[in-house]
Amino acid sequence: MRGLGELEAAIMGALWRTEVPLSVRGVRENMVYDRDVAYTTVMTVANILFHKRLVDREKAGRAWVYWARESHAEYTARVMGEVLDTGPDPGATLLRFVERFDEEEMARLHQVFSQVRDRRGAGRISPTVRSSTAPSATAQ
Repeated sequence: MRGLGELEAAIMGALWRTEVPLSVRGVRENMVYDRDVAYTTVMTVANILFHKRLVDREKAGRAWVYWARESHAEYTARVMGEVLDTGPDPGATLLRFVERFDEEEMARLHQVFSQVRDRRGAGRISPTVRSSTAPSATAQ
């Protein structure tokens, strides 16, 4: 399990903050990064993210437009699941993680359990949720 590099995270952040697909120019304009990055560098890293299956893309004229395959929350949850699976005892790891929660976080966890039960009862989610929908808006 490997996390995102700094530039990958900046590109993903730009895509997660928007509701429409972005061209490389749009990504550069919306990135929060501590220094200026060349257009070709952003294009190369966006292509890498595509091959890592973190973003999807389609042609819009001569340029590619990109969008995140999953929301930031979905990505984070998937990475957390991968981290849990790397240890010898995922249950013990999860227990140790939750033991660190303060009372406010425990109350939030109980609220989340209730929401998950409600969603599963309504048939809106299953134990394994996957998402990869292409936004239909125009590129920026």
